[in-house]
Amino acid sequence: MTATPASADDVLNIDIDGNVAIVTINRPQMRNALDEAAVAKIDAFFSNIPPEVGAVVLQTEGPHFCAGLDLKEHHAKRRSPTEFMRVCQGWHRAFDKMQHGGIPVIAAMQGAVVGGGLELAAAAHVRVADRTAYFALPEGQRGIFTGGGATVRVARIITPGRMIELMLTGRVIDVEEGQRLGLAHYIADDARATALELARKIAGNARLSNYAIVTAINKISDMSATDGLYTEGLIMCMVQTAIDDVQGRLGDFVEKRTEKVQL
Repeated sequence: MTATPASADDVLNIDIDGNVAIVTINRPQMRNALDEAAVAKIDAFFSNIPPEVGAVVLQTEGPHFCAGLDLKEHHAKRRSPTEFMRVCQGWHRAFDKMQHGGIPVIAAMQGAVVGGGLELAAAAHVRVADRTAYFALPEGQRGIFTGGGATVRVARIITPGRMIELMLTGRVIDVEEGQRLGLAHYIADDARATALELARKIAGNARLSNYAIVTAINKISDMSATDGLYTEGLIMCMVQTAIDDVQGRLGDFVEKRTEKVQL
């Protein structure tokens, strides 16, 4: 495993373990609330992922995944509407690069996955929660509104109606209900270990297939049925004609060198 130089003051630590990058947000004293510097570092990493990386584990230090926007910074800066619009656009840009950058991202979640922390998690493709995880959108009680993409990403996962209810009431969802709603795909005793295991498995897939899966499906969901079906066909043609990787994998299946899909 190789790592970038790290210290207790680093907002984001990066470890490269073979073909998996482990990205750790390091603000446990703030429950990993995201300030401008943290979002900028997330943006920078996902703008320039090392070429050997086939999957990313996103995790955080401390007992909580992410408590959302750094309200202490927000209160101190007394941002104007224009300034805060730029902050929102920075979150959108960083999280779009996570979701649509072509590399699968697996989030390991614990404790509070709240507000902007839920927006961050929703940009990941696979979400693993440990049994301490809980989810909430407390913006109504804070006198603010979501700004990091929840109205798009979270609402698509749990439906707009459910998101409205959560924001109005401030209700907290435990990990079991979170899994039922799709906020977590897996519940694990050790979310980090499970996320890393999944990342290694996913990184072993065909790179072009992974790229198509994490970039095309959400885009197609924005299209009409006719446009979506046509785009699906084009993506299939692109992936299927990647001769070396496809032919090798299909050959392994035909020659019974791979396991069949079964329970």
